[in-house]
Amino acid sequence: MQPVSSPVEHLPAIDVSEIDSRTGDQILEAASKWGFLYIRNHGFTAEVLERAFDLSRQFFKSPREEKQKCAIGPDDKGWSAPYSEVLDPEIQQQGDFKEAINFGEFVDGKAQQPLAKSLVAHESELSGFADRCHDLCIRLLQLFAIGLKVRDEDGGKDWFSSRHDPSKGPSGTILRLLYYPALKESGSESIENAKEVVRAAAHTDFGALTLLFQRPSQPGLEIQTPSSTWAPVAVYPPGTEGDAVPPIVVNIGDLLSYWTAGVLKSTMHRVCIPKKNREDRYSIAFFCHPVATTELTPIPSPLVSASENDARKPGENKKAQVLTAAEHLRRRLAATYGWDT
Repeated sequence: MQPVSSPVEHLPAIDVSEIDSRTGDQILEAASKWGFLYIRNHGFTAEVLERAFDLSRQFFKSPREEKQKCAIGPDDKGWSAPYSEVLDPEIQQQGDFKEAINFGEFVDGKAQQPLAKSLVAHESELSGFADRCHDLCIRLLQLFAIGLKVRDEDGGKDWFSSRHDPSKGPSGTILRLLYYPALKESGSESIENAKEVVRAAAHTDFGALTLLFQRPSQPGLEIQTPSSTWAPVAVYPPGTEGDAVPPIVVNIGDLLSYWTAGVLKSTMHRVCIPKKNREDRYSIAFFCHPVATTELTPIPSPLVSASENDARKPGENKKAQVLTAAEHLRRRLAATYGWDT
């Protein structure tokens, strides 16, 4: 078992209200070192976030039979029951103790999947929240391209964002509501005596970028540091305690790391139950994926060219067949849920 170190104190909280080279350099530096960062001035108000968490709580309080009607399938949409997800297949003997519901892309404000009874009347609100998340991801992708110094003739700041344009086709993008129930005492042994309780096993994210929205009193996210220890990520990092809402956590997914030959890090992370906080945890994640047919070829950046050889695993030929975003996602989902590819 890897040791847990002190909280990560050096993840920056970056103001993303402007799309400029200074901001691009800042987020590139954080993502290159940690694979994680916080963002502020992101456009989400306290009212918008509170409403989204209200809808999440309503859904997860629904009877199991209602949730089962929209159970998750190989398209990665729907409700996943406790223990159904195995994020670390080589280690886990049982799945994660959490529930989640995944919403795929909305088309003209309409979900392309069955909705639970508690959510049917709120379809437009869910669609609007997903649109806000996507718009923010486009802003971040533009900033990363600026930080990577992509020339205008090669696509400039729109190199990534143009590959995440919904008008060009469907993608694996997912809006996910998550619920981690509080663990109670079992038999004669209390979880207070446990060294650590993992709610979501160690994993990296499948897509390009992830946005994570958290509640002020519900910590639990941990990231693997460069020294291979686990470090808690505060909900409110130093200097943000007076913000109306917690900063959004942004992390790099496998695709963005692959695209940049490892310049941007896709960092292992997990969710644990902190010793001093055993309550329910609700969070919302937005997993931003490129259009499904996008080929995962390296971005034309001078910073990436110097590191391109490091993008492949040992022994892997640089001229190997190029994966599409859809092929990559199918492989990862098959490993997580045990589905056939």
